[in-house]
Amino acid sequence: MPFHAVMLTILALLFSITFAEPSRPNILWISCEDISPHIGCFGDPHAITPKLDRLAKEGVRYSNAFTAAGVCAPCRSTIITGMYQTTLGTHHMRCKAALPPHVKPFPAYLREAGYFCTNSSKQDYQFSTPKGTWDASSRKAHWKNRKDGQPFFAVFNFTGCHESGIASQGKYNSVTRNLKPEQRQDAEKLTTLPPYYPDTPVTREDWKRNYELITAMDAWAGRLIQEIKDAGLYEETIIMFWSDHGVGLPRAKRWLYDSGTHIPFIVRIPAKFRSVGQGNPNTVTDELISSVDFGPTVLNLAGLKVPEHVQGRAFLGANLTPAREYVYGARDRMDERYDIIRMVRDKRYRYIRNYEPLKTYYQYMNTPEKGATMREIRRLQKEGNLPATARLFTAPRKPVEELYDLKNDPHEIENLAEDRKHSELLHRMRAAHLEWVQDTKDVGLIPEPELVFRKAKAGSEYAILRQPGGDELQKRVAGTAVLASEGKTALPKLVAAMKDEDAAVRYWGATGIGNIGTDAVDAETLMTDALKDSSPVVRIAASRALCRMKKPEAALPVLIAEMQSKHQWGRLHAAIVLDEIEDMARPAIEALKKGLKNQPNKYITRVANRALNDLLGTDKKVR
Repeated sequence: MPFHAVMLTILALLFSITFAEPSRPNILWISCEDISPHIGCFGDPHAITPKLDRLAKEGVRYSNAFTAAGVCAPCRSTIITGMYQTTLGTHHMRCKAALPPHVKPFPAYLREAGYFCTNSSKQDYQFSTPKGTWDASSRKAHWKNRKDGQPFFAVFNFTGCHESGIASQGKYNSVTRNLKPEQRQDAEKLTTLPPYYPDTPVTREDWKRNYELITAMDAWAGRLIQEIKDAGLYEETIIMFWSDHGVGLPRAKRWLYDSGTHIPFIVRIPAKFRSVGQGNPNTVTDELISSVDFGPTVLNLAGLKVPEHVQGRAFLGANLTPAREYVYGARDRMDERYDIIRMVRDKRYRYIRNYEPLKTYYQYMNTPEKGATMREIRRLQKEGNLPATARLFTAPRKPVEELYDLKNDPHEIENLAEDRKHSELLHRMRAAHLEWVQDTKDVGLIPEPELVFRKAKAGSEYAILRQPGGDELQKRVAGTAVLASEGKTALPKLVAAMKDEDAAVRYWGATGIGNIGTDAVDAETLMTDALKDSSPVVRIAASRALCRMKKPEAALPVLIAEMQSKHQWGRLHAAIVLDEIEDMARPAIEALKKGLKNQPNKYITRVANRALNDLLGTDKKVR
């Protein structure tokens, strides 16, 4: 070969080496359900989690990672889209939202870029998964089925530590059947039982089961990691481990305290994929991370642009935006019960706004009531033997605002909201909450029956507050929702809200007047007029207000009629009011009995059954 030809070949080879596309990381998600950071590397003295502890030694442990909801499906919608559930309308448990056309689950963007994306196997996003999201989503889905050399994003989810694993003897036995004697826990020796649980053998047994289920999960996670090693891909794969929310016990799962939203989160990044200052082995960071950030971070690590509509931020990779000052959370309908709560947390303090403070912490809900710890709380409450800290959460109502110092009060027992020394802090956190509600266009403050009506017209829940005038409507709805829990001083503004053209504003006006109750009897005529409102949920809120004024005569026929209407969420609202007003609901017993049959969802049946149990003095299901 001539000399010049040899030189051209060498130059071409050097050019291809210099300018070849850099390798893209594989990304493995190891996810589990219903656990708080009860893992050894997070400092838990009882945890037996050697596989995850080793992963943390080789990676980064995040001490301030939180989910945007305390329950699985709403927070899973945030994880897969990078958007808050209260923006998308996926906030109510077991709802069915519609995604706007431009919002896609983030794996779709990875697939478009050539990634092989698999999910084994839970989705539970509260919307129909768009075509093109996954290459495979089933129990058999696996990264091994990709093409040779194709980068992958793979999700594996462990269901064994779900709350049902604690509550069900059979599931607990099945999940932990392979644990060795030295991996078992002694319930009496566990020092980490939270003070808001009564310290009894029953609650300690549940607490012990939680640890043993986590140990079983750790072994499962270890097997997934070993598969990557055996394939020679350990230094080619970024591994992320996380839980969807906190431990599956009362005052944790479904709640917005640390016990419900603080999660374990570990990331191992091979050296070749680390940006400067990121991913160093055996390090801990206190950076605030939200579950809404997971998807954008994966896109950034894969070298893809994060879509502008995404609300989460990338916290790893190149060209990062400023770190968070706050994380946010929301609680909305949990199965059959509404409790509208919002949360803001920084690295030390948590602020909570209870939009429905007249509702007790532990509303009766079918699923958690099956758990042994909840039954134990109910038993001791009935006997009058609950310890003082546990009694806080059986109070008949909640404070409007809660403020906690996590440094000095990690279990969030001492509410500082009325402490003048913290007034400036309270104002700052309250302002952050209200700003978030406005900026994210929180549709959770629109009552569910109205949300369904408006979705049909707008095309999606997301679009409702993005119509002309949406910003102004958001301000009126949010402002009136705040007024609804501010007491009699807000009465003139609540009365004015009843004249608003929008039913969501009128709903909060009537709700606030009802909250004031007998001190608002001068609004009786206004509430009586509202029984003829065009919106079912306003009629129901006005009926509740009249009952709280001790004027149920005109209200009960409306509630009975709404129990038989064609609007399923209106039926649920009516059933809840009938349950709430106790003996005043006696004329509605037959309507409640009808409510046990042929309902469009099981939640109406559950509430009707509970109301009848109370009215008829039985703990058995009424047939």
